[in-house]
Amino acid sequence: MSCPILELAQQLIKRPSLSPDDAGCQAIIAARLRALGFTIEPMPFGDTLNIWAWRGEGPTLAFAGHTDVVPTGETQHWDNPPFEPTLHDSLLYGRGAADMKGSLAAMVVAAERFVAQHPHHQGRLAFLITSDEEADARDGTVKVVEVLMARQERLDYCLVGEPSSSRQVGDIIKNGRRGSLTANMVVQGVQGHVAYPHLAENPVHRAMGALKELVATRWDEGNEFFPPTTMQIANIHAGTGSNNVIPGELQVQFNFRFSTELSDATIRQRVEALMQQHGLRYRIDWSLSGQPFLTARGELVDAAVRAVEHYQELTPRLETTGGTSDGRFIARMGAQVVELGPVNATIHKVNECVSAADLQLLSRMYQRIMEQLVL
Repeated sequence: MSCPILELAQQLIKRPSLSPDDAGCQAIIAARLRALGFTIEPMPFGDTLNIWAWRGEGPTLAFAGHTDVVPTGETQHWDNPPFEPTLHDSLLYGRGAADMKGSLAAMVVAAERFVAQHPHHQGRLAFLITSDEEADARDGTVKVVEVLMARQERLDYCLVGEPSSSRQVGDIIKNGRRGSLTANMVVQGVQGHVAYPHLAENPVHRAMGALKELVATRWDEGNEFFPPTTMQIANIHAGTGSNNVIPGELQVQFNFRFSTELSDATIRQRVEALMQQHGLRYRIDWSLSGQPFLTARGELVDAAVRAVEHYQELTPRLETTGGTSDGRFIARMGAQVVELGPVNATIHKVNECVSAADLQLLSRMYQRIMEQLVL
């Protein structure tokens, strides 16, 4: 007996859609949606392909996802070629199986069943698909959202199919995400010979106190929805490679994952003040990847929780942990946003896989959410 979800997921996995190359995935999805009566609007920006598709009118529930995947790494470490989908022991293997071509297949098939059963649904069902989520995320969802906002498109609810689940599908629903702020800092010194330190100024030595204080700082206590803000040094570099040269500058990169208790402006001010207190000669280039967002209990969260409870003997936990997602851009439209997808244990790893049964379960959950919000 054939399974439409698995068949579509396998079609998508076969496409080597390394970000931001869509490799034909969106054409497959668009054809399926067009057959259901969806209006398909391509929105390409640069090397990124995006589609905005909708059917019906009224309160809008959008399903969002990405067709791009991360690199496979050394393919000899995979048990099977990463772009040759393989079903083994009820698991579907392949790059993108869990993140997130399996979710996309579950969404599309859910829409097919929903439209077949409710061809005259009252609200608007929509899809926002990009090929630039795993890379720079500059020409993908963020650009589509800008276009939709400029023409005052309505978007009430959005479900992002990111792999949110931990141990079993539906055990965690993401109803928000932390913000992400990166600092690229250069501390200036004076290069010289290590035997004559009085004629030089070692920026590594000068910065150590400031970096130690930066690491030890408690930025906030979090709140009932968010854990405390964290800061991690990601990269650090100094020196010429020679053992007898005092470096002339120190390069440090650090990232904040911050809650709604802080603003990015506050973080910047506190970091700059700390560096100045230590008397450093420095410059910092800041990069804000996304603001924190939160969707409180309401129609969308309740619909997602009920859908999980209907098919699983559990009540999902609402969490805001993990990395960023395109939900941060969609939340700008004032939409309620949640993430509900497969188990994330193998994402971005060798032998990435997803349970075939989980994809079918997930598709039923998606359909039930449609029935609660679009009928």
